[in-house]
Amino acid sequence: MIEGQCGMRILIVDDHPIVASGCRALFAADPGVVILEAADADTGLAAFVAEQPDICVLDVNLPGVSGFELARRILARTATARIIMFSMNDDPIFAARAIETGAKGYVSKSGDPADLVAAIRTVAEGGQYLPPAIAQRIAFGRLDPKENRLARLSAREIEILRLLGSGKSLSEVAWQLNAPYKTVANSSAIIRQKLGLRSLAELVRFAVETSLS
Repeated sequence: MIEGQCGMRILIVDDHPIVASGCRALFAADPGVVILEAADADTGLAAFVAEQPDICVLDVNLPGVSGFELARRILARTATARIIMFSMNDDPIFAARAIETGAKGYVSKSGDPADLVAAIRTVAEGGQYLPPAIAQRIAFGRLDPKENRLARLSAREIEILRLLGSGKSLSEVAWQLNAPYKTVANSSAIIRQKLGLRSLAELVRFAVETSLS
């Protein structure tokens, strides 16, 4: 329960209904908390615009564009939106990129459910939240580009890489990101250079092997 919070509206954007059900269970004892649901970035953005929730909890790996892109679109509309990214991936680079994108918190789905409650409480009060284990890994230099190749990429570049790994062509990536084809093609070339890969096929294989898709 979030003590002292009245009328808290939380938007959960995740394509797995069990996640929203789990969130409802976490806050079942607090009648002031309302859980809103959406299953992808498009419906998530529409729900945000229509409902103006207090907190948005966005799954990173949504169908179509990711939670990172959805966060960017939400923040472009409302710069003060309070966003928490939620992911199966506990790689600290994703947490770091989430914060850089403008999210106020990052929680791993594989962690303690209490982390999500703590994140929502902290962000609702105007703070930022990272689970202690992830914060420690960031603090102790686990983002070294020599050790973690993803650390060489921006959040936007990771998004392009993820879409390519899911089987999208460059033109499809451009369409989903509302970006010019030339921009995406140039970005993919820069990503290959940063990662030391020679071809688009190697880039796609890297994305799949890194479990980005």
